[in-house]
Amino acid sequence: METTMRYMPAAFTVALLAFFLMGCERESDDSLQYEVLPEASEYGIGRAFMGREIARVYDPAEAELLDRPAREIQEMPERVLQALPLTDSSIVADIGAGTGYFAIRIAERVPEGRVLAVDIQPEMLDVIRERAAARDVENVELILGEIDDPKLPEAAIDVALIVDAYHEFSHPREMMDQIRKSLRPDGRLILVVFRGEDDTIPLPATRRITEEQLKREMNALGLEWRETRDMLPQQHYMVFGVE
Repeated sequence: METTMRYMPAAFTVALLAFFLMGCERESDDSLQYEVLPEASEYGIGRAFMGREIARVYDPAEAELLDRPAREIQEMPERVLQALPLTDSSIVADIGAGTGYFAIRIAERVPEGRVLAVDIQPEMLDVIRERAAARDVENVELILGEIDDPKLPEAAIDVALIVDAYHEFSHPREMMDQIRKSLRPDGRLILVVFRGEDDTIPLPATRRITEEQLKREMNALGLEWRETRDMLPQQHYMVFGVE
């Protein structure tokens, strides 16, 4: 075989190499396609990405779960806030902002910066608007995103934060592509997700993701893992940057 390859016509060798590379690329592309499942699980949408079923979105009627007092103990969100790489002038995107639990608190920590609160549900943005006004917070900008586009400015974001929302993205490939483009060269994506490795966490499997799965998905979407901090009782705090 070695002798045959040595004397193989150059044009044929190039063609063979091109065919091989196209096959590799095609396999990679296939792995990023969405899969329609035979049926949806109770808390899923019947659509999978890289082997993970996507969770259904919280209904606005369930918003009180985001602001339950027990969250301070169960999830320790103050630790997330303290860990964020913020300066007074940071531009932060809170994607899947919900009721503004993090957006408003972050805005108070970046007095010369801005927080872009993104959600696809207008009802959630209405709640954030009211709460920001009640606390005299003026540096929160509300953005009505779409299921495949958070509508963020390109190369403008210092920190993109997604807390317990990535598992609900119905179009994670398109969303993360846009989020990656929105980051500054030294910007950071922070993902906070319930640990899929821990079956004792009282949440359905679609609302939890393993560290390995998240690394795999982000890497495939052009975001490089930087670190994981398991400083939270039930969640991973994972940091990614642009490759």
